[in-house]
Amino acid sequence: MPPSPAAAAASGTSHLALLLLLSSSSLFFLYKSIALRRLRRTLRPSPSPSSSSPAAAAAAPTLLYASATGTSKALAERLSARLADAGLPARATDAAAFDPDDLPSVPLLLLVLPTHDAGAPPPGAAFLARWLAETAADFRAGALLLSGLRFAVFGVGSRAYGDTFNAAARSFSRWLRALGAVEVLPVREGDVDEGDLDDVFEEWCGRVLRVVKGEEVEDDAVDGETNGFDGLEGEESDYDDDDDEEEEEEVASGEVDMEDIAGKATAKKQNGKVESALPNGGQNGARAMVTPIIRASLEKQGYKIVGSHSGVKICRWTKSQLRGRGGCYKHSFYGIESHRCMEATPSLACANKCVFCWRHHTNPVGKSWKWKMDDPLDIVNTAIDEHRKMVKQMKGVPGVKPERLAEGLSPRHCALSLVGEPIMYPEINTLVDDLHRRHISTFLVTNAQFPEKIKALKPITQLYVSVDAATKESLKAVDRPLFSDFWERFLDSLKSLHDKDQRTVYRLTLVKGWNVEEIDAYANLLKLGQPDFIEIKGVTYCGSSATSKLTMENVPWHADVKEFSEVLASKSGGIYELACEHVHSCCVLLAKVDKFKINGKWHTWIDYDRFNELVTSGKPFKSSDYMAVTPSWAVYGADEGGFDPDQARFKKERRHGAAALKG
Repeated sequence: MPPSPAAAAASGTSHLALLLLLSSSSLFFLYKSIALRRLRRTLRPSPSPSSSSPAAAAAAPTLLYASATGTSKALAERLSARLADAGLPARATDAAAFDPDDLPSVPLLLLVLPTHDAGAPPPGAAFLARWLAETAADFRAGALLLSGLRFAVFGVGSRAYGDTFNAAARSFSRWLRALGAVEVLPVREGDVDEGDLDDVFEEWCGRVLRVVKGEEVEDDAVDGETNGFDGLEGEESDYDDDDDEEEEEEVASGEVDMEDIAGKATAKKQNGKVESALPNGGQNGARAMVTPIIRASLEKQGYKIVGSHSGVKICRWTKSQLRGRGGCYKHSFYGIESHRCMEATPSLACANKCVFCWRHHTNPVGKSWKWKMDDPLDIVNTAIDEHRKMVKQMKGVPGVKPERLAEGLSPRHCALSLVGEPIMYPEINTLVDDLHRRHISTFLVTNAQFPEKIKALKPITQLYVSVDAATKESLKAVDRPLFSDFWERFLDSLKSLHDKDQRTVYRLTLVKGWNVEEIDAYANLLKLGQPDFIEIKGVTYCGSSATSKLTMENVPWHADVKEFSEVLASKSGGIYELACEHVHSCCVLLAKVDKFKINGKWHTWIDYDRFNELVTSGKPFKSSDYMAVTPSWAVYGADEGGFDPDQARFKKERRHGAAALKG
């Protein structure tokens, strides 16, 4: 039966409306594409009118190579000669001699990279590759860290190796783009087996020279890819980052948290298959804490998973002091050797979902231990082994001296504060005892939700409780705890510190717009636990995500942290005073005057040898029994700002958020 005239008219109207909508959408996206293309073109450096030649106005590029057989070195030297002929001297430099921390100040980077083994670069580029991979996966680095850098990569490989053909070059390209660098030319892949490597490289060199001189580079395709500098597609369409995006989407969507709260994956992934696929399987019906998704996410961020629920990761301050570039705030406040500190946790799970979590909640959550439990001695052994492997990878890195590397292979300190809630682990006391038996000091951080476990904890070197807010409402907003009685647990956790004889610390993380206005309430909380110290630190920006909406506007300056600390000290009625500061970390330390200020001198440092004697004796002891004098450079108000003068100061160029866009 044919449609009525009215129905036909309505149908025609609907089709017309749909056509107009699609046409409008097409025009909109075409406009956006053209606009973005023009915006990208504005990044192209143009020759100065006053320059005698385009080359004279261009900045000399940094030319790096890595080579196992000498092929890539020879190619890089050939490009160096061509650049010199054009009036742009650029010495071909082995990537092993290049410091990745210099990348933010490099205007143009040219890379000639072969693929060595299993898709990896040669050993000479291993540190640079690791630095890029870890920094690209680190939320704290920011997606605009290298926004001032332009780059181009030439890969050298053999197509006979299948999927790993020029994988190293593609990986470098992906990591650099993830950090905000602009790819001026798409990755060019040379094949040593085709017999045309020289011709392909010469063609690429010609395009590089045009880019360096500021000339127009034709927007033609190379191996099916468009010009990554000139076109929108270069960064958003042609590169195959699907695997990374899918993993990030799985984490951001909350699937990890829901899986761990519910205790099971989706029905099609359950039925024992997930657990059987894990290297640490189930135990007496208990499942492993680390699921495949969690493992993949944490390993991508640089974690080494230990057993089925623990982890270890090398801290950037460990790397820094290995290179003689300064230690963390614990070096300034308490005298630890940062290059001999192992950062670990026996429990990747946590009972909070804090808005400033460095891991963006890619770790599991829970209110009690419900997973398979690994032996504490095995955890310590494996954690130390993995830590040593990561330290060994620093061999040959610029600035690392053999004697300091040797010291780093023998950790003296363990920061049980990596991620998660270490005190949840049922065998935490046995684990701590084993660390002390090895003369490794212990710095344990708890999130103030397990007061009974705090009371049951054996003596450790220093015990922290995170005090992320001072009122019930703000604590719920900042920490997003799982427990319904979170406030009572929080207060009881603070009170439990009062009975501890060893060093205790309130750790305050200031988040502008969330908890900095509650200074009177913070002052009242001091009376509950009466800690030895109060650490006050500005929140670290970790990037925004589906689970965290913090921006750089929420990050206080060091001046803000100092002002807050000074007011809090004054409200303590003379019980606490400003003792130390670490300007680089935006961190200030308040200390009890009657215990740690002796004859006008602060004694916030720790005598670690004395602590080892006391803890192994089995006899009762107090925090005052193992204190040491604080050096003058670490004292609050010192010109050094908490920076050890025996170290070499190195200042990075930071590019975060809105500040980066201004440049």
